[in-house]
Amino acid sequence: MNNFTAYPTLYQINARTWVNQRARQLDGVATLADIADSELDDIVSHGFDWVYLLGAWQRGENGRRMARQDASLRRVALRHIPDLQEREICGSCFAITGYQISSDLGGDPALANLRERLHQRGIRLMLDFIPNHTAIDHPWAWSQPGYYIQGTDEDIHLEPKNYVRVTTAQGERVLAHGRDPHFPGWNDTLQLNYANPLVIEAMTQELLSLAERCDGLRCDMAMLVLPEVFEHTWGQRPAPFWPYSIQRLRKRHPDFILLAEVYWDLEQILQEQGFNYTYDKHLYDLLREGRAQPIIHHLHLDLGYQSRMARFLENHDEERAAAIFPDERHRAAATVTYLAPGLRFFHQGQLEGRRFRTPMQLCRSPEEPVDLGLQNDYRRLLACLAQPITHQGEWQLLEAHPAWDNNSNWSDFILYFWYYAEKMLLVAVNYSAHSSQCFVRLPFPWLQNQDWSLEDWLSPMVYVRHGDEITSKGLYLDMTPWGAHAFDLKPVK
Repeated sequence: MNNFTAYPTLYQINARTWVNQRARQLDGVATLADIADSELDDIVSHGFDWVYLLGAWQRGENGRRMARQDASLRRVALRHIPDLQEREICGSCFAITGYQISSDLGGDPALANLRERLHQRGIRLMLDFIPNHTAIDHPWAWSQPGYYIQGTDEDIHLEPKNYVRVTTAQGERVLAHGRDPHFPGWNDTLQLNYANPLVIEAMTQELLSLAERCDGLRCDMAMLVLPEVFEHTWGQRPAPFWPYSIQRLRKRHPDFILLAEVYWDLEQILQEQGFNYTYDKHLYDLLREGRAQPIIHHLHLDLGYQSRMARFLENHDEERAAAIFPDERHRAAATVTYLAPGLRFFHQGQLEGRRFRTPMQLCRSPEEPVDLGLQNDYRRLLACLAQPITHQGEWQLLEAHPAWDNNSNWSDFILYFWYYAEKMLLVAVNYSAHSSQCFVRLPFPWLQNQDWSLEDWLSPMVYVRHGDEITSKGLYLDMTPWGAHAFDLKPVK
């Protein structure tokens, strides 16, 4: 299928909670093949180009048992889902025993059915790739223990949260848990050893196999297998995995899309190694911080780099946006995030204003009331993102100027301009908790000598201004706290 857009929109859905919800609607069992066509049509109506299906792979019994024994997890879950069933605590979706679709979700045939129905609607499917680790009870732990980082009795004594005893075909071994070097190990996982060339080849084969079943992959904690990061964590420097595996992938599937979850200022390295998109956690953190100027500084980065960033306000790892950002600030943050260039990443429940972040070990989310005001704001924003100008257009950052001498709050404005096929869009956000004023000059000679209407795609407002004014002195903006506009410029006839 060919539905390429420069700046696509992606919708992340938790596979198990989605199927669980469908089963409850049917008062029985359900698989991915039972997801209603009307739900897929609803995704289409919002203009999404991608569905990212989180947590579809087979999870291990060990991880499921550990999750069910986790008293703190159970307390949190029961507080929000009082009638939670034992079977709805299903273990982490990042501790997998293999890249087969879980039998609870209907297996690979059910995925193929869902993918075909998405393709019929012009939507591509993204799945998970977890390169750093496997579940403790992955078949390799028995048959190929050499694929994992080895430990000693001393290691497990000194670092009991980072190592575990595992029974293998070659006897008992001490193996390392998968981990981020800044935190203790994930106790339901084992760390793959990329210093072993056999692991690089085995994981490349997994990647190639996955590319037959979907259109793109989100690569979990992709920076952990970079040689310099791996060496820092484990004291062994492997050969580069990503350039090797991605080159082989592209030979078979040149249009396949890779999204990297990445932090620590390693985004550009992964883009250079072949990733189409990389997380933009910096923008998210700056939006939470709440000051416009650091955001503007971030948005001044090279446009080629920025165009390959995945912009988000929430995902399965972050707190719910509705719980973090008060209503008006939420609207402003969403405008800054999603009207910037890049991949626009939305999360299941975000559009309805859900506030509870479902732990990855659960297969059920609680029922929550819909925030109708926020839902309407997102409808307007998504309608804006569905336009060719924000999908394919040219973007640039504009500068605000003081509205008068000693005007101190002009620097609180974040201003974008989009242009495509004679269509123009001016985005203006007052990213502050107070009213602000500024002038913004639109340095485009073709605006002169006529009146222009400015129709706000985010509200019912329409203004008329003369082109000579807005290209010289500038367009005057006086905006409420956290105000946001997306003005469609059209000549007045």
